[in-house]
Amino acid sequence: MPYQSLELQIQESVATLWMNRPVVHNAFDETLVAELTEAYRTLDADPAVRVVVLGGRGKSFSAGADLKWMQWASAQGVDDNLADARALARMLRTLADSKKPTIARVHGAALGGGMGLVAACDIAVASIDAVFATSEARLGIIPAAISPYVLRAIGSRQALRYFQTGERIDAARAREIGLVHEAVAPEQLDATVANIAAALLLGGPLAQTAAKELIRAVDHQPVNDSLLEDTAHRIGYLRATPEAREGIAAFLEKRSPRWAQKA
Repeated sequence: MPYQSLELQIQESVATLWMNRPVVHNAFDETLVAELTEAYRTLDADPAVRVVVLGGRGKSFSAGADLKWMQWASAQGVDDNLADARALARMLRTLADSKKPTIARVHGAALGGGMGLVAACDIAVASIDAVFATSEARLGIIPAAISPYVLRAIGSRQALRYFQTGERIDAARAREIGLVHEAVAPEQLDATVANIAAALLLGGPLAQTAAKELIRAVDHQPVNDSLLEDTAHRIGYLRATPEAREGIAAFLEKRSPRWAQKA
């Protein structure tokens, strides 16, 4: 479908989704939120797409919510604000729940909701010029919609600081606290993203989806009989799938599995 605020490129099983509002540093408005939601759903359902990369055109990844949109929202009633907040929450959840590996390609500003997008992706690679913040408190609001994903990335102890201070976080600090996996020179950003995407294409698609589900099921759970039984069922099921049989056969025969040959 044609987009007003997005640009989509697909090359060799890797879809790159560019937020394309460079004049406002890819700030969110209702159109961008709706189009991101639709794009994630479409790409998740496309069997030709194995990996989804999210980036931003212009000088920034995303500066968060469009201030004009926020100003309009602040003049509306509670019901209208709830509708907008729910739309943003749905968009972030659609990204976080993607069955396919997702990578954030981050440069420039990733503020507020932009930082939420980074945290909602499975993997985040940042240029050393990137800057992050949950600066909502300085506007008299809170980073509510993005909080599940930011907390998952940096933990509650770090969130207690940054949700209240709104301090800027540079790329090195973002890597230190777990917000991003890699912080690289600007000229290495695309190559690093491409290398990670290439590594992802070597994995079995079903296994990668199952790995994401496994993490959600196991994280912060007590190690008890119920958890052990759950993990046993997960690996027992996967071992019997055609994908697993192909992967093991390919390893023993010293060849690439079929999914890697097609990628």
